[in-house]
Amino acid sequence: MAELVTIGFDNPHEADRVLTELARLQREYLIDLEDAVVAIRQPDGKVNLKQSINLVGVGAASGGLSGALWGSLVGLLFLNPVAGMALGGLVGAGSGALSGSLVDYGIDDNFIRQVADTLQPNTSALFILVRKAQPEKVLGELSQVRGRVLRSSLSPEQEARLQAALSGAVATPEATQNTASPSAN
Repeated sequence: MAELVTIGFDNPHEADRVLTELARLQREYLIDLEDAVVAIRQPDGKVNLKQSINLVGVGAASGGLSGALWGSLVGLLFLNPVAGMALGGLVGAGSGALSGSLVDYGIDDNFIRQVADTLQPNTSALFILVRKAQPEKVLGELSQVRGRVLRSSLSPEQEARLQAALSGAVATPEATQNTASPSAN
């Protein structure tokens, strides 16, 4: 089961930097991210969202490929497979881009906007949906990161360990049992 974690940062660029670090950890098979979104609240109060997966681009690419294939097959019927492939590719890319823009994948966009609206100006937040992780190694790699857990679906013990790592404190099993509280949500 995937776990949702939202981490807030006092720096508008910190969430992007941490996402880059998580991408490196994913290449090393230490964490498996299903989705990730960076929310940045500008000094003027405007919120910018950066999705880690561009569904419009993915939809256009897959739609273009399948459209070109089907266009070639239909073009063979009319003895002009090249024109069928070109026309099918264009129609497929357009419909794929449209369907990609209408799809909501991973973390619910309404939830992201709701939490992002609570951010202070000139801060950022990182929303991650984690399939699997090796917690000890990931927490060790993120020990230099300073942030706070805003929301999570982690157990209270796991959330306390994550918050301790983000605070720079050393999390011992006894300390996490004593410091775990629902007020961190």
